[in-house]
Amino acid sequence: MSRHFLVIGAQRCGTTWLAAQLDAQAGVAMAQPVRPEPKVFLHDLSPDQDLAWYERTWFAHAAPHQVLGEKSTSYLDRADAIPRVRALLGDVPLVVQLRDPVARAVSHWRFSTRSGLEERALDAALTASLDGPLPWDPERTSVSPYAYLERGRYVDALQPWLDAFGDLLRVQFLEDLLAEPGLMRETLVHVGARPTLGEVTRQPVNQSETPAPTLDPALLAALRQYFSESDRELEAVTGRRPPWADVRSTSTREDPVR
Repeated sequence: MSRHFLVIGAQRCGTTWLAAQLDAQAGVAMAQPVRPEPKVFLHDLSPDQDLAWYERTWFAHAAPHQVLGEKSTSYLDRADAIPRVRALLGDVPLVVQLRDPVARAVSHWRFSTRSGLEERALDAALTASLDGPLPWDPERTSVSPYAYLERGRYVDALQPWLDAFGDLLRVQFLEDLLAEPGLMRETLVHVGARPTLGEVTRQPVNQSETPAPTLDPALLAALRQYFSESDRELEAVTGRRPPWADVRSTSTREDPVR
């Protein structure tokens, strides 16, 4: 069994919170430092960047009995990372955590605004996104900071990873974990850690500092329609109905985790 696992996304779906909960478990060591994310497999590795280098660089703090996890949410959107992961780590367990794509889009906009990458109001930015992808500078960020809607069409990004890793890829929903923290035990089993679950907390992680704005009801309805086909495809792929699928007027309020 591999000693490594990856949390590969999705961005603004509570993955920082997830990594903190996993790192608090006795059998897991997450890559340090956590900020910025390691993003090791976004680029070709040099010959001296082997497994020993990877463990020395990111897991010097780990104990021998712990499984080693890296959380880099850009991976989900970068299928070119797949052969690099397999070349260095082999067939490792992967975790993808998802959330309501409308809430994710709002959180993404807030993150891009806070980072100085977005100046438009929320409704304007999301309305523009309904017309298609927005241009961005790949020299500034590893993935588009404006893919508010595209990145919520989860199956588009999931499919290459599912094709490559099959059952080694676990898809889970933030809403389910917040409602039933004991589900984290299933995540521990999947990544190869001991299933003995310590405390799981809703303590905010990577929290936005200002209240979330409210979406115009007509725009909210348009977003629900935009994501409806993708949500059905996600249900078909995972065999589970997304917890947000039957919600028609979800508030843009963010959960206290990111």
